[in-house]
Amino acid sequence: MAGSGSAHLRGEQALLSVQDLVVEYPTDAGTVQAVSKISFDILPGETLGIVGESGCGKSTTGRAVLRLDRVTAGRIRFGEEWIEQAPEKRMRSLRRDMQMIFQDPVASLNPRRSVKDIVVEGMAVAGAPASERESTSKAVLDQVGLGSERFAEILPRQLSGGQAQRVAIARALALNPRLLICDEPVSALDVSVQAQILNLIEELKAEFDLTVVFIAHDLGVVRTVSDNVMVMYLGKVCEFGDSIELYDDPAHPYTRALLDSVPLTDPEKAFAGPALGGDVPSPLSPPSGCRFRTRCPYAQDRCADEEPEMREVRPGQFAACHFPLPSVLGRENLFDVTETEFAKADSL
Repeated sequence: MAGSGSAHLRGEQALLSVQDLVVEYPTDAGTVQAVSKISFDILPGETLGIVGESGCGKSTTGRAVLRLDRVTAGRIRFGEEWIEQAPEKRMRSLRRDMQMIFQDPVASLNPRRSVKDIVVEGMAVAGAPASERESTSKAVLDQVGLGSERFAEILPRQLSGGQAQRVAIARALALNPRLLICDEPVSALDVSVQAQILNLIEELKAEFDLTVVFIAHDLGVVRTVSDNVMVMYLGKVCEFGDSIELYDDPAHPYTRALLDSVPLTDPEKAFAGPALGGDVPSPLSPPSGCRFRTRCPYAQDRCADEEPEMREVRPGQFAACHFPLPSVLGRENLFDVTETEFAKADSL
């Protein structure tokens, strides 16, 4: 794995391969760089968690994969097909295999249609016969815990937030997808309901052999459900790696700052790093070099002059940083950064 935007390249084995993805939005004030040359692969059956502060490009990445947002540049391969320029008619067909669950469950459901009609709406568009739609509706509603007949006929406004999200999950499952993109699926729900939905997604992933992209700002949630984690900041990938190793031994200062912000019941397990201060820069005019440098306590002149490449800093762990953090677990650091260089950065 190499290159300025690479995060995880495993070639033809991947179900989803994103290469140098760019998504920009024109505005009256200029061009917003929502996603800037990011790359990652996901193997069949894996869950990739994408985390970062609001506005970092997480949701835009998920929407661009499904071509719900226009792709400015880069390539997207799903299965064996490159889809970044596929015509809309082809994308409608492909989206049977690529489904999305949205943040606001109630807003994502048609308020004028019954639950059973919402669940099989995609099947109806695809021309499935009524008998097949009826049987599928009953089956998937039962699988998400809404098997009671009373749920089939009611409208979305009669559902709780958790029930509405279950309907949204059932709607996605009705098309028997291979890839499920979950965009902040529990952030709008009560804490007591979040665990239920997370458990449901995990159970359905195993049952339907799903590959999942799980987007969230809650680091605890992402660690629970993800095999690998990709940390984003201002449209760029900062760090990528196995979820356990990345959380236990972060290499990028931004990743550690995010982890430092999570309340812990055991203070001895907290990282002893400088607090993350300042505001996220405007995506209309991102900083030169490393985009995190304006908030990074270890930034040096090199960080302003040279954009760091995504490289393997420890076996299986990748970071885009000129001065990756020393391992707190004694893991091998593959970056050619001397102790003197880091000590200089640490003193800033």
